[in-house]
Amino acid sequence: MVHTINRILIVLAVVILGADIHAQQAVKPRVSPLAIAAVRYKDTYLKITYGQPHKRGREIFGQVVPFGEVWRTGANEATEITLTKDVYLAGRLIPVGTYSLFTIPYPDRWTIILNRETGLWGSYNYNQKLDFIRFDIVTADTGGIPYEAFTIQIDQRNSLADLILLWDQTKVIIPVQFIEPK
Repeated sequence: MVHTINRILIVLAVVILGADIHAQQAVKPRVSPLAIAAVRYKDTYLKITYGQPHKRGREIFGQVVPFGEVWRTGANEATEITLTKDVYLAGRLIPVGTYSLFTIPYPDRWTIILNRETGLWGSYNYNQKLDFIRFDIVTADTGGIPYEAFTIQIDQRNSLADLILLWDQTKVIIPVQFIEPK
C-alpha cells in the first residue's frame, strides 16, 4: 500500500512539475512585430495598426512584394486605419470609421485602397467589392537611405499631415487634411 501511494505521489509530482516547466516557457516574439502610428488634431484621432516586416537582405518591391498585386501594406494581419472624425486623404473625404489599408505597388506609383472589411489576415480574403475608395500616389525614393523595417510615419503640421509609408528605398506620401471642428 505504501509503495502504491509513493508511486502515485511521484506521478503527481512529475505531472505538476512538468506542467509548471511548460507554463514558464517564454512566448517567442513575432518576426514582424506589431507597430502603431497615431496622431491627434483637436478632436480627431488617426491611428494605423500594422505588422512591421524587415528587409533582411531581400529584394522587396517586385520580389517579396510583387508589383501589380494587392498587398496588406505590412505583415501578418491586414493594416488598419481608424479615424474618429472625417478627414481628407489625398483630397478625398474619408468618413469616420475603421478601414483595412491595402496597396498595389508599381515601380512609379502605388494604388492606395481603403476597404470596409476589417479583421483580415493578410490580403488572402481581400474583396474588391468592399473597397470604399482607391486612388494613386506617385512614389519617391528615400534619398539613398534604406529602411530595414517597413515603417509608417505621420508628419503633422497642425491641420495638415503627411502619412508616409517607407520600406527599403521607397517612400509613399499620402497628404492628410483634418477638418476643423464646428
